[in-house]
Amino acid sequence: MVYSQRRSPGSRRLLLSLLLLAVWEAGSGQVHYSVPEEVKHGTFVGRIAQDLGLEQAELVPRLFRVASKGHRDLLEVNLQNGILFVNSRIDREELCGRSLECSIHLEVIVDRPLQVFHVEVEVKDINDNPPRFFRQEQRLFILESRTVDSRFPLEGASDMDVGANAELRYKLNPNEYFDLDVKANEEETNILELVLKKAVDREEIQEHLLLLTAIDGGKPELTGTVQLLINVLDANDNAPKFGKSVYNIRLLENAPNGTLVIKLNASDADDGINKEIVYLFSDLVLDNVKSKFIIDSNNGEITVKGELDYEDCNLYEINIDAVDRSPFPLTGHCKVIVKLLDENDNTPEMVITSISLPVQEDASVGTVIALISLSDRDSGLNGQVTCTLSPRVPFKLVSTFKNYYSLVLDSALDRESVADYELVVTARDGGSPSLSTTASMYVEVADVNDNAPAFAQPEYTVFVKENNPPGCHIFTVSARDADAQENALVSYSLVERRVGERALSSYVSVHAESGKVYALQPLDHEELELLQFQVSARDAGVPPLGSNVTLQVFVLDENDNAPALLPRPGAGGGGGGAVSELVSRSVGAGHVVAKVRAVDADSGYNAWLSYELRPAAGGARSPFRVALYTGEISTTRTLDEADSPRQRLLVLVKDHGEPALTATATVLLSLVESGQAPKASSRVLAGAAGAETALLDVNVYLIIAICAVSSLLVLTLLLYTALRCSAPPAEGACAPGKPTLVCSSAVGSWSYSQQRRQRVCSGEGPPPAPPPPPPKTDLMAFSPSVPQGPSSAGTVSLKNNFHNNFRFKSLIFIISLHLFYL
Repeated sequence: MVYSQRRSPGSRRLLLSLLLLAVWEAGSGQVHYSVPEEVKHGTFVGRIAQDLGLEQAELVPRLFRVASKGHRDLLEVNLQNGILFVNSRIDREELCGRSLECSIHLEVIVDRPLQVFHVEVEVKDINDNPPRFFRQEQRLFILESRTVDSRFPLEGASDMDVGANAELRYKLNPNEYFDLDVKANEEETNILELVLKKAVDREEIQEHLLLLTAIDGGKPELTGTVQLLINVLDANDNAPKFGKSVYNIRLLENAPNGTLVIKLNASDADDGINKEIVYLFSDLVLDNVKSKFIIDSNNGEITVKGELDYEDCNLYEINIDAVDRSPFPLTGHCKVIVKLLDENDNTPEMVITSISLPVQEDASVGTVIALISLSDRDSGLNGQVTCTLSPRVPFKLVSTFKNYYSLVLDSALDRESVADYELVVTARDGGSPSLSTTASMYVEVADVNDNAPAFAQPEYTVFVKENNPPGCHIFTVSARDADAQENALVSYSLVERRVGERALSSYVSVHAESGKVYALQPLDHEELELLQFQVSARDAGVPPLGSNVTLQVFVLDENDNAPALLPRPGAGGGGGGAVSELVSRSVGAGHVVAKVRAVDADSGYNAWLSYELRPAAGGARSPFRVALYTGEISTTRTLDEADSPRQRLLVLVKDHGEPALTATATVLLSLVESGQAPKASSRVLAGAAGAETALLDVNVYLIIAICAVSSLLVLTLLLYTALRCSAPPAEGACAPGKPTLVCSSAVGSWSYSQQRRQRVCSGEGPPPAPPPPPPKTDLMAFSPSVPQGPSSAGTVSLKNNFHNNFRFKSLIFIISLHLFYL
């Protein structure tokens, strides 16, 4: 007798699901292979490189690798030909158990650029497991009074294979007393019953031996057998009966101990002791079921005894026997099928694989930073996991496959703004209430050379005294680079150019590391007042970046030039410092008889000259004197016959430097009678009179000019004081100072002390009185000197000459301040 299981509606639904899954995978873009289980090492699976669109030659350079969670050594790829092959024994039953679907998920990763592919290898079942019975022998006790068509449950076989290979059919060896009936319940499990087709007689046969064979649906077919030992009993002829032969119960997992599963109730038509029933687990019940449930033998209540976990086992089959208390007991049978319902009791699991850490700050948007794989042991919505990222960062999560995410760059990075990020990845399932898992991830941003060195200001002004020692430190430049490590290592160099006939590097140098600027040779204010050049700062990045700063080095004057005597134009004396003049004895006191002219190559106070007359030999009192600041030699009294006809005067010309430098001029005066003195030309007299008239006309405008410029003068002094207070101090080993320009000529000298320079020289005019020395930081006016003829003093009185000169000089002083303001 051979019985086979019909294909139920559940089987048709399974086939339809498999068909839909195959269609979905064909359109999802992943690569799908299949391989039978138990194949030999080296069995060809597929040309994975070709199917992924990769060239064989680029597998090794792009670091082609295969990752499989928990199944690392089952499959391998030959990098020489791109073929995926079986590396070790694949046992489908060990890999997936009784699951209908069994696949190995592979992640194929290649670099340069980074790409991730998902490959699914389906493991096909082969018929390598025969049907097995849990016991080698099943013993049954049957009363001889049992009627025909009485049924006795048998334990079925199980097959570790799936699909057609696990579809079992049974056959019983031919006999005249018993037949085999196989049914399928709602849970698609087989119910085997031994049917009595002919009444047994204990007196004829006390024991029957039968052989039950289970045959699977594989090719070739495999079989398993069990021996049935049937003992025929005498007496009690009514067995207990249950209301149903099969009870289906649904129970939540994690139900606490003592939870009632079902209360069974069996009845017996006998009377007395034969009607009393005891409830017991059948001998067919496995030990793992007995560890989870317990039955009350008196009332038939089945309760929870151990921990129920849906993820370990979601279906329990419990065979129950109801036995009466007769000396020859009869037994009723039923089966309780307990199906567990899943609860959301497993938190998601997360595995993060870093790919590109640290991240270059110039990485392009879309760069993959890490791979995240999720899993949840629960089923249904409880096992559906989503992944989120916090806080708000320039990264995002991209779903690449079911329960697989890639952490990619979402916007540009700037290490100088944010050097690192701490991300929190949260995996949350769809249960109610949902469970979640969080993982922190530290992402460091690697620096690239994207910032050039920067100076605090584009230009610096440096003041250096001339005649500095060679190698003198005059300034230090400093540039800051916002990058890190070698990208922020700044070196300095000169931007070479020509300064006149010489190279800039012959004047100054800069230390490559410290930025200190040195003067390589003494500087000369008279030769070079301003040295302007650029210093370049360059970092050590690849490629290097740089910037320039301009240095303006003002060379300050020192008193290193002695006054130099100038010959009088048209004078008979030479340029060797001797001046010869003829003086009439009839001149009065205060008459200018000669003038000593001198110039100083320095500037400022160093070029401000004063004149003094050296005492005569023997201490004799000379009838001549020299003006302190103009160098004019005039008489102190009226000359008489007692004065020597030849007067030799020594005039000491001295500047105001520290220390002062001097020069000596020799003036030879010859005293002659008035008839022998040269006559002053009418042109000179007319010129003097014209100058006198012009100065008188200026008086009217002088008051107006003073009122108009006085307000500008106050504002100028305030601005000037503010600029001096806010000027940055000069740096270097040489003493700083203010640049000063001196304009010297035969008619006078002006000096002006500021960074901005312009030449201001006075014109011809009557000689003013010598002014007192001005402050060293203000505008200084040195009175011009105009030679006069011997008779010019007689035409203009000394008093009027003094007032006119004072008014003229005041006007020139105010106008000069006005020019200084402009």
